[in-house]
Amino acid sequence: MSFFGFGQSADIDIILDGAEARKIAEVRTEEGRLKERHPLYYDGESISGKVNVTLRKPGSRLEHQGIKIEFIGQVELYYDRGNHHEFQSLVKELARPGEMAHSMSFNFEFVNVEKHYESYTGANVKLRYFLRVTVIKRLSDLVKETDIAVHTLSSYPDVNSSIKMEVGIEDCLHIEFEYNKSKYHLKDVIVGKIYFLLVRIKIKHMEIAIIKKETTGAGPNVFTENETIAKYAIMDGAPVGRESIPIRVCLSGYGLTPTMRDIAKKFLVRYFLNLVLVDEEEIFQATV
Repeated sequence: MSFFGFGQSADIDIILDGAEARKIAEVRTEEGRLKERHPLYYDGESISGKVNVTLRKPGSRLEHQGIKIEFIGQVELYYDRGNHHEFQSLVKELARPGEMAHSMSFNFEFVNVEKHYESYTGANVKLRYFLRVTVIKRLSDLVKETDIAVHTLSSYPDVNSSIKMEVGIEDCLHIEFEYNKSKYHLKDVIVGKIYFLLVRIKIKHMEIAIIKKETTGAGPNVFTENETIAKYAIMDGAPVGRESIPIRVCLSGYGLTPTMRDIAKKFLVRYFLNLVLVDEEEIFQATV
């Protein structure tokens, strides 16, 4: 292709200002195992740097119909990969149509960019922010993309009441559980207690799990994926009398994301605590 003049005639590099000093965030890949490392930005921060367009062959020329850089926020639904939803798009022109006789650099800056959503990679959806440079050509454009990570900042809620709930099976089991708060930050500790008020079944053991529930799509194309983030055994055997079982779960080691509600009208992510009691005959569950 290069012999006939149709190959890529230049290389594009995007260099972000202050990249050496900027924090790096690890973003999970679609496979869920490996983590990509991207520079971290927050809502309202400017994004600036330079674009280097390097001609591959000394003495060659690059004719183009213009060069532009875009900052894009995009939601990708894995079941509908052909239709990416762009919820944010900013464009700056770097060069007007013309001809490059040598390698060139172009400065760019997107000032005080709003970034309302957190970067996210889930089971069925991905929300990403990236810079895209396009050298527009007659036959095929030259394109380069560079991802960034975005974290959103939240303040502590004015009201963060505890959770209290009573559940059971009539004349067989009556329990009450209490958690110290209803909202937790990503490095928080869940503290609670479970009170056994009535036990007339033979309980084998009890466990508590953190469940992540991801819902994507709308209408007939709604997909829900449940993932067990962590599971703890908190009791073996049956309690005697009015026992109380303490709960203490540290969240910092699980790489949780914030709760996400109606993100770009495409998906939401919620977390639940699932209490499971297993007796000799059946499983009893209570979820908050």
